[in-house]
Amino acid sequence: MTARDLIPIVVLAVLAALLPLVVTSSPVMNFLVFTLIVALGAQGWNILGGFGGQFSFGHAAFFGTGAYVTAILQLRYGVNAWAGLLAAMAAGAAVAWTIGFLSFRSGLRGSYFALVTLAFAEVFRILANAASFTGGAAGLLIKLDVHPANLQFADRAVFYWLVLAFVTGVLLLTRWIQRSRFGAQLVAVRENEDAAKALGVDSLKVKLRAIALSGAVTALSGCLYAQYFLYIDAHIAYGSWISVELLLAPIIGGVGTVFGPVVGALTLHGLGELAKQFAGRIPGIDLIVFGGVLVLAVAFARGGILGLLERLRDRGRGMMTRGAKEVSHAGR
Repeated sequence: MTARDLIPIVVLAVLAALLPLVVTSSPVMNFLVFTLIVALGAQGWNILGGFGGQFSFGHAAFFGTGAYVTAILQLRYGVNAWAGLLAAMAAGAAVAWTIGFLSFRSGLRGSYFALVTLAFAEVFRILANAASFTGGAAGLLIKLDVHPANLQFADRAVFYWLVLAFVTGVLLLTRWIQRSRFGAQLVAVRENEDAAKALGVDSLKVKLRAIALSGAVTALSGCLYAQYFLYIDAHIAYGSWISVELLLAPIIGGVGTVFGPVVGALTLHGLGELAKQFAGRIPGIDLIVFGGVLVLAVAFARGGILGLLERLRDRGRGMMTRGAKEVSHAGR
């Protein structure tokens, strides 16, 4: 990576870090924290689905694992929340690697792989809903004990900065993937796996690395969700809602890009909140908005919002170039 690669990420992080200095409203801070948590999980999905081309419908399996591992370790064994966070990431990576190994070794790809991940997420949801160890249907309530060691802070802005730091770290990781040999191999597998194999790429190894990394990042987002809202149950942790949100954000923002998941998460949740403000608290109004935005993106912006902006920029440059040539000819 070069300094030029880092500048946009650093500028975005600095501008985002200044927001709590001017925004003190609790609902707005809740919105920002939740959106960043979703953006973090969406970045995890993007590593596997965007760069690797392995679309998953069941990233809730990793999100829920991260949420439950940190909550259970903290509640049942009194483990420090920071250690629980690391354990959650390791558990998310292990679950993802196992699902990936079983799927990729069997040659599953495309819609078959997507359905298998969805099935695993549903199995986890049913097990978590039935087991007493996970609190069953009642879920788990993390005790409110404000202390940095518990990942609980008196000021919401501190948690916001913490989540922002993780998002920035994953943005840097994604940029590294984009510029690295591993990233090139991942894209090669996405574009044509058979051709990549013919060129000597170990596609199984590459995909397993990608899904483990994706699982760890998504589990991190689940862990942060549990620590911020202090409650989880099977529907929240392993529900289809989070799988849908994590794949919609990159598709709307720009799948396979560094900033796409963040742009998509902000767009979806921003429009969802606006819809609630104008239409009232109608149940599911935000989902209707999500569906409408997805239809528009598929119909008019296949590359997402970032792809659309890039095309508009290229078109503008083309018009300026043609205008300059016409002025030059007129001057002669």
